[in-house]
Parts: sequence; structure tokens; C-alpha cells
Amino acid sequence: MSAPLIAGVELGGTKVICVLASGPNDVRERVQIPTTTPDETLGAVEDVLRRWSGYDALGVASFGPVSLDRSDANYGFITATTKPGWSDTDVGLRLAKIAGVPFGFDSDVNGAALGEGRWGAAHDVEDHAYITVGTGVGVGLVLHGAPVAGMTHAELGHIRPVRMTGDAWRGSCAFHGDCVEGLVSGTAIRARTGTAAQDLAANDPAWETVAHTLAQLCHMVVLTGIPRRIVMGGGVMVGVPQLLPEIRARLVASLGGYVAAPGLMPIDRFVVPAELGGMAGPLGAVQLGVLALERD
Repeated sequence: MSAPLIAGVELGGTKVICVLASGPNDVRERVQIPTTTPDETLGAVEDVLRRWSGYDALGVASFGPVSLDRSDANYGFITATTKPGWSDTDVGLRLAKIAGVPFGFDSDVNGAALGEGRWGAAHDVEDHAYITVGTGVGVGLVLHGAPVAGMTHAELGHIRPVRMTGDAWRGSCAFHGDCVEGLVSGTAIRARTGTAAQDLAANDPAWETVAHTLAQLCHMVVLTGIPRRIVMGGGVMVGVPQLLPEIRARLVASLGGYVAAPGLMPIDRFVVPAELGGMAGPLGAVQLGVLALERD
């Protein structure tokens, strides 16, 4: 039986990627659209969905925060976002009306987590976490092959970590100051050092704080009891080869032997780099469509 053909939409803060695909080896078309105003952006996505034909389902992975409670009147909406003009915007239901097929909707981070779980670095485990470290920090949790959500989706990038001894920088998060995102995101690194993460020297002392803070985030994720693997991606993780080994070492030290699950070791098989790059989100949207078909 052939895999279903899915229209996948990853709605990001700067661009939208639409794919017509059944998987990474069968991408029929890829369309990129700039994220401007809601009507202009979503109108362009609607034009793509009208032009495409023959797809079995629609999957939408959106920047957020987003409403994921199917019983809420605002299900499928972007809620109180910091992106100007996008708060209280209907994304999921608006696009679903155009597509006229079963549809799945989730956060962009959960979408990327699903992509890495189906075709990427966590394809051989059923339960995993995906951590993206870029302009912001997000965590997607996947349990038994499906994204975890309750009242809302996870916002674990905004937990408050144990600070590194001697580090009193106030952080850059507009809401929480020195949460994980406020300490290690690309925005935070630039605010702290005056240099973009991709241009920061590999031996800059700021990376020590980044590694410490991300190890604290991984410590918390491990203690949820969910992931059999942690996949780490995003622009800050790319091009800094010493960062992942340092995170692993600091995670082991932080856990202090408390978690004795056999899957935790060797640590370089538990905390791993993402494999799908920029296609994790669009392919995750495809997987959301697959899950919608299974659900409906």
C-alpha cells in the first residue's frame, strides 16, 4: 500500500514552507512564502492548496503559542504571540476549509519533533524529545508516536534553570528574563555578547553558559520520564562542534546517577544531533496529516 499524499504547511515567523509529499523521498513540490501579514500570508498558502490536487490530508505546524484543544472555540488559532498582527489568528480551520480533507494542527516544534521521529534522528524509538535552539528555544515531546499536549503544548524553553555559578546576567526574554530561552537563544547570545551565534568564536566563554543551561533543560526533560532520545537542532546548535559533547557531559554530571534507565547510556546515543535540517518542520507537517488520517 502506497503512503498517502499529504499537503504539509510549516508556518514560521519569517517564512512558510508548503510541501506536497508522502515522505522525504517523495516531495512532489515545495513552495516558500514570506511571513508578512496574516491575510497576505495565509491567502498565499490558500492559493497553493487550491492549486494542488489529489492530496489525502492536510498537516499544519505553526509558530505559536497555538491552541491545540479541539473542544475550544479557538482551536487552530495562534493565540497571544509576540509577532505583531498575528495574535488571535485562525490558521488551522481557515486552511482546512480550503483543503476539504482531514487535517492535523500542532505547534512548529511538535511538528519538527514528529518529522525527526518518523524519518530522522529518532526514527527507531517511539518516545523522544526534540529541542530546537535558534531565535527562540522550543521543546517538542512525542509519546507513543504522537505529540504530547494537554491544556497547551509544552513551553519548556521558558523554564528557569539552575544558573551557572557567578553568572548574574539578567537574560533577554521579554517575559521571564533568565529562562532558558532568555539565556541561550540566538537572540540571547547576541544580546549578551554583541555577536551573532554563528560568528561567535568557538572558545568564547559564553558557550560555557550555553552548554550549562541546555544541560539543565535536558535534565528536566529526562525527568519527565518520556524521552528515549533527545534530538537537538536549530541554528545555534549548528557549526559549534564542541557544544553537543559539552551538553552531554554536563547532563550526566547534573543527573548524578539518579536516572538509571538503560537507554540513557551511552550518552552520545541518547542526546543526538537532528538529521533533517530545514525539512524537519515541513515533513513534520506531513506526519500531522498522516496522523489525522489515522484519527479520522
